[in-house]
Amino acid sequence: MPVPELTPPQSSLPDAASRFGAHVLAEAAARACDIKAATGDPPDPPPVPSPALPPLDAPAAAAPAPGIDLERILRGPSGLGTQGLHLFRQEEPLLGQEKHPVPSAAPAEGRPIPGLYHHPVPEPDPVRVEEVSRRIKSWALDEVALYPDDWEEEFDGFSVGRYMVACHPDAPTVDHLMLATRLMVAENAVDDCYCEDHGGSPVGLGERLLLAHTALDPLHTTQEYQQPWARSLHADAPRRAYRSAMEYFVQAATPSQADRFRHDMARLHMGYLAEAAWAQMDHVPEVWEYLAMRQFNNFRPCPTITDTVGGYELPADLHAQSAMQKVIALASNATTIVNDLYSYTKELDSPGRHLNLPVVIAEREGLSDRDAYLKSVEVHNDLMRDFESHAAALAADCPVPSVQRFLRGVAAWVDGNHHWHQTNTYRYRLPDFW
Repeated sequence: MPVPELTPPQSSLPDAASRFGAHVLAEAAARACDIKAATGDPPDPPPVPSPALPPLDAPAAAAPAPGIDLERILRGPSGLGTQGLHLFRQEEPLLGQEKHPVPSAAPAEGRPIPGLYHHPVPEPDPVRVEEVSRRIKSWALDEVALYPDDWEEEFDGFSVGRYMVACHPDAPTVDHLMLATRLMVAENAVDDCYCEDHGGSPVGLGERLLLAHTALDPLHTTQEYQQPWARSLHADAPRRAYRSAMEYFVQAATPSQADRFRHDMARLHMGYLAEAAWAQMDHVPEVWEYLAMRQFNNFRPCPTITDTVGGYELPADLHAQSAMQKVIALASNATTIVNDLYSYTKELDSPGRHLNLPVVIAEREGLSDRDAYLKSVEVHNDLMRDFESHAAALAADCPVPSVQRFLRGVAAWVDGNHHWHQTNTYRYRLPDFW
């Protein structure tokens, strides 16, 4: 009996747009998600407006010029009632007219990787950076006892305040920025203490990650066993950090946004386990296998919350669209390869063998260290171009204001992530390949 042919899949983006288009506009304005209601703190004054995304004619290495649809993503929604959805006020000339980019407050530190496709961004607002840095250190020391005294220099050198301010230029207040900052620090603590630099090991990692994940996705069990579990959330610094950061997040996020984040953190933990298995087997995966792992062990939980940090919501049905999922995955993959490239020498100087894309390409494709690194730059550039082209196509297919703003937020996160890696000379230095 012949196998019946399947009906070709049909995109539901136009249907989703028509269902949500009418009410998302009103809902997005109504949900300007004032954190004051959740925390009781008054919002801080907005920063001096500055372009959150690079001009379209900003220098970028080996990159095609963005199309008119990408221009629309960067410019944001227009039309009646959309003024409040813009990331920043701007008076930008029409495409093709001369533009004068706003200069950074100070020249960026470090130098970008030669040939890497990226968009330069202005230096993050120093007032916000200072306040976020002050608050996150207070949280780390006073609320969750995250690190001992001899880790203080490393904590300061991470410059998480600059990182998060650069990645979330549309955050309405410092309180919104702190949602992302706590989660970033907590995720880094889990990576360091369970997997990497500070006592991490692949042995027993699954148990540690599972128990830590219950700080994000709570255990629901009988009364007899609920209390031992609740006490366990204070057992070590990673669990304390996860528990506290998630408590703050769920106060500001919708149930859908919180569940989305939990899902992406489960993806992250699964990627950690794959890498740990390779370490235990002393196995170097094929390049495509490594890239598959990196699609899970990557930055995805960070850009996926860009709407919560921005004080609005991308409706769950639109977030779940396959086209949106592809855009988020491509952006997250590109940003993670950025980390592989900038941390390359740092990992070479660390004990043991650390897998990163240049190391895997050199081993599996028989290339020199230099040629493998340069090929990794090309892989990143291809991912960036794919991200931008798919984001532009999605913006054209689904012209809903929350979709437009979310895409711009993800693009801002991609650019801010590169800026932090390039300028964090405390952590990173480039190899001598040029």
